[in-house]
Amino acid sequence: MDRRGDDGAHANGRDRVGDAAHGARQRSLGAASGARGRLGPDDAGMTDKRALRARLRAVRDGFARNGVVSPSPAFLARLSPGLTLASYVPVGSEANPLPLVHAALAAGCVVVLPHVVDRISPIRFLAWDADSPLVAGPFSLRQPADSSHEGTPDIILTPLVGFDRRGNRLGQGAGHYDRAFARHPHAWRIGVAWSVQETAALAPDPWDVPLHAIVTESEWIVP
Repeated sequence: MDRRGDDGAHANGRDRVGDAAHGARQRSLGAASGARGRLGPDDAGMTDKRALRARLRAVRDGFARNGVVSPSPAFLARLSPGLTLASYVPVGSEANPLPLVHAALAAGCVVVLPHVVDRISPIRFLAWDADSPLVAGPFSLRQPADSSHEGTPDIILTPLVGFDRRGNRLGQGAGHYDRAFARHPHAWRIGVAWSVQETAALAPDPWDVPLHAIVTESEWIVP
């Protein structure tokens, strides 16, 4: 897989770089310890999501990505033949979910990837397999061709810009994954990130849907 597509659609509500209108409504982030790159007291005043995204992207870009995001026993227990897993192709320094995809394929699952048209249109999850070439999409994404079959995901892996241990997430800001979660309310929502992307606390907006779990290179987190 060679990607992608907020949340990639990843282009994971309305939480993306240009979303200045929502910045005024953001509450302050609680102070966090500096361990593992978390936001600390100096960042507590970052109430604007654009600034917070820029900060977390810089932390992610500078992280030595030597670890691997591996499937946990809880993830493996969910897999079964015919189940549909929505994954993504990472862009830039995003955490790579490929080990989770390999586990799903080994269990007989169907894999779909997000297909993005633009910032406004909802994403669709289209069928993918190793023999199907990906095409270029907006936002530097690699995605299935528009003619690919659309699937209904049972599990959605979503790339993250940031997260906290309550299951709140910060995505790209276009709202793609917020709308996908609303469209597929029964899907198991798993955020995929590097550990340095954790913050002490994110203030969710009314439309934000929390994650069921977060997986990093170091742990499996269940809020």
